[in-house]
Amino acid sequence: MYLRDGCSLLLKVRKPSIPFVLNTNPIFNLEKPQLQPSPVPESHVVKVLKHEPDIVLALEYFKSVANSGAFKHTHWTYHIMIEKLGRSSEMDGVQYLLQQMKLEGVSCSEELFICVMNSYRRAGLADQALKMFYRIREFGCKPTVKIYNHLLDSLLGENRFQMISPVYNNMKGEGLEPNVFTYNILLKALCKNGKVDGACKLLEEMSNKGCPPDVVSYTTIISSMCKFGQVEKAKELAMRFAPMVPVYNALINGVCKEYKIEEAFGLMNEMVSKGVDPNAISYSTIISCLSDMGNIDLSLAVFAQMLMRGCSPNVHTFTSLIRGYFLEGRIGDALRMWKLMIQEGVKPNVVSYNTVIYGLCSYGNMAEAISIWNQMEKHFCHPNVITYSTLIHGFAKSGNLLGASEIWNKMINCGCHPNVVTYTSMVDVLCQMSMFNQAYHLIDNMIAHGCPPTVVTFNTFIKGLCAGGRVQWAMSVLDQMEKYECVPNIRTYNELLDGLFKVSRLREACGLIREMEERKLELNCVTYNTIMYGFSCLGMQERVLQLLGKMLVNGVKPDSFTFNIIISAYCKLGKVRTAIQILDKTIAGKELCPDIIAHTTLLWGICNWLGIEEAIVYLHKMLDKGMFPNFVTWNVLVRGLFDNLGHIGPIRILDDILGNG
Repeated sequence: MYLRDGCSLLLKVRKPSIPFVLNTNPIFNLEKPQLQPSPVPESHVVKVLKHEPDIVLALEYFKSVANSGAFKHTHWTYHIMIEKLGRSSEMDGVQYLLQQMKLEGVSCSEELFICVMNSYRRAGLADQALKMFYRIREFGCKPTVKIYNHLLDSLLGENRFQMISPVYNNMKGEGLEPNVFTYNILLKALCKNGKVDGACKLLEEMSNKGCPPDVVSYTTIISSMCKFGQVEKAKELAMRFAPMVPVYNALINGVCKEYKIEEAFGLMNEMVSKGVDPNAISYSTIISCLSDMGNIDLSLAVFAQMLMRGCSPNVHTFTSLIRGYFLEGRIGDALRMWKLMIQEGVKPNVVSYNTVIYGLCSYGNMAEAISIWNQMEKHFCHPNVITYSTLIHGFAKSGNLLGASEIWNKMINCGCHPNVVTYTSMVDVLCQMSMFNQAYHLIDNMIAHGCPPTVVTFNTFIKGLCAGGRVQWAMSVLDQMEKYECVPNIRTYNELLDGLFKVSRLREACGLIREMEERKLELNCVTYNTIMYGFSCLGMQERVLQLLGKMLVNGVKPDSFTFNIIISAYCKLGKVRTAIQILDKTIAGKELCPDIIAHTTLLWGICNWLGIEEAIVYLHKMLDKGMFPNFVTWNVLVRGLFDNLGHIGPIRILDDILGNG
């Protein structure tokens, strides 16, 4: 067999339509005597192909040994080469070699055809796997239950539910009886598609046809029931058969998702009472739930019980504990747990690395986060898009825009494709650097890279433009969102309103408010605060108070920022007594706790409208309540004193206040 030299299966840019071509009629040089090459044993060819890690070199050897005439490829050597090509997702090469086997009369075994099906599945080409399956007899192979199972699993992996039923019916039409693996794939397909009742009926069909469900069958349905909130129904189903660890784990996971931690402990106690030992998954699920609930101390108690019962913690156990420590702000304890995990010989995975990096980035510890990232690469754990997104966001949050840009470039150079979160973080970085054109082009390129921008992406861009004083551009982005089939939400309008009020464009802001009402968008607390603050800055205090009434009528609960705007509005109108009453009622009602901004604003109002004496009295009340002045408070008071008393009097009064403080 002769294969034309110089044609590579792995050329990505100018890949030939047929990866390599068989020359069945080689032309020999008749002037020179032809020496018969020494035969190469199959075992040698198999050994070389198996142990060559480089797909290009393996292919070159595969061609050269055939072209030498010393060896004719067998079913086994074809199998090895097809498997290698399949693992590299070189499906053109796989198809060509199958065709070559057909021409040479080398039959395709069940095992090899399964290998081909799995190659299509890894490449995400389930539809091509189906087409190849319908040609199975061309290659001297007959459909079997095992081959059907791998095909069904391939279709399931890509959620091709509409194809699964016809393939299954075709299988039964050929007289092949499904086994437990077939049924389990069908159960997964039904559950994945939300048809839990259909899965329960199929479970009964299994038993009726003499194919007893196994632990995978029950666990699949119980997990799905818990996922859809049918925990009680799942418990009833679990009572019908002998207790099994995976089934209990599915139930524990179900109740933990609803944060029913007492029920989770009850299920674990039930396991033990029935002689079923909880495993690492059982404990880790409860520890993870407790950590998410902010109860790291109880998580540690469960961890201790786990060790006492001789159950070794896994990477998920340690990761959950580390996450719990970070959620409570205990960074040192989180890093100590990380070191303990490594000391115990538990190898961190990408999830555990991401957890630590996220925790460190959340608290602005970027140097330590980068150190963990470097460890990740050193220990051959490849960062994923979540790793890069976390670092980019962390750098952006800490104001290190250059660091964020470097991580982005590193991600692109490593061939890691950004997701919408990464793109959005990078848009934020570019906006903070006032690189608005680059941010716009980045959004425009998202479609081309199969990652369409979301409303969050546009909101980030609009916020950046408004912060940079590019409000007109921000308004045009609102119109462009429709081009990307992206519907603006309340936050989009909030960002635009904030930008418009900051540059005193009242008419356009009012037009935007009317547009929101026409779209029937419900104004939230942030919207009302933004508009009221804008009105207040423009001296429209009466409009502020009118809008407060509308806010309350519409059932929107004010927050502390609303309260500060209202106190300011009353003070600016000279209605300081009313402002004092509102503040006192708020403190008495304990619904909101007025902050130093509210007290400082009120102090400003008292200084301007009621006189410096009352301001001093109010300051003492503040101090008695434990509300200590900040720089702005003192600034307001000093300005009031000097405006009223000249230069000498304020110094004596301040000395008296500070002396008594």
